[in-house]
Amino acid sequence: MVRSYLDHLAVERGLAANTLASYRRDLDRYVAALAAQGVTTLAEVRPGHVTSYIARLREGDGERPPLSAASAARAVSAVRGLHRFAVREGLCGHDPAREVRPPSPPRRLPKALDVSDVERLLAAPGTDGPLALRDTALLEFLYGTGARISEAVGVAVDDLDLAEGGVLLRGKGGRSRLVPLGGYARAAVEAYLVRARPGLLAAGRGSSAVFLNARGGPLSRQGAWTILRRAAQRAGLDPARISPHTLRHSYATHLLDGGADVRVVQELLGHASVTTTQVYTLVTVDRLREVYALAHPRAR
Repeated sequence: MVRSYLDHLAVERGLAANTLASYRRDLDRYVAALAAQGVTTLAEVRPGHVTSYIARLREGDGERPPLSAASAARAVSAVRGLHRFAVREGLCGHDPAREVRPPSPPRRLPKALDVSDVERLLAAPGTDGPLALRDTALLEFLYGTGARISEAVGVAVDDLDLAEGGVLLRGKGGRSRLVPLGGYARAAVEAYLVRARPGLLAAGRGSSAVFLNARGGPLSRQGAWTILRRAAQRAGLDPARISPHTLRHSYATHLLDGGADVRVVQELLGHASVTTTQVYTLVTVDRLREVYALAHPRAR
């Protein structure tokens, strides 16, 4: 049943490999917990089994430490999805997880960099050599498009439209979107494509990916992380608080600070729901309060 459900998520919903791996781990843990209670089929599962399993996720079970609210919420979503799938496919007559709600994770505000910090970060790699040109192009691309790291390393040369200043990003769930590529990012990518990528490509067996590693193959997510952390160190920023998502958060926050509509930012980020995007408006409200407190004569 679990294998059929994961196949459904992969083929029909187009979930990313990393997400599927997380769901597989969550469901393996769920099946093991049921088996320990003598439950061997989904038809035997009752609501009490599901709620007790969720409680153990949050409290720990002696063998594994407690999960955070966010990880537990993902695990519950996997369990609920499995039971819904079984009922929809006629493989089970009831859904014991229907009334179970995942724990609400704490609402953490995204950590955005100041514009000056972003500028220092983007300038850190320089343009001295093919890898420096690639690194600069990658960082400019991440901040200039708000792309997720998986979207950036997955961009193919044919996805770029440098004449019009746009790029096709392939996001979560198989959804694609066309986003603008700003002037700085376009110039950096063009310099890399002309002066650096041909040499890197010659070292490998050929690849359509825009961003290549030193061996001529597609740059990995881990490779992109390394590039970003190295640039953060050179820029005098704390690498521990810098991630590819930091540039995505900064992209969204700076757009909203500049007056962009939240619906437009939603489309640019590729969020399925505007609710996900609205967390960035909280960052902007904090900034507005700060400016108000400093500027208004009767604020304090």
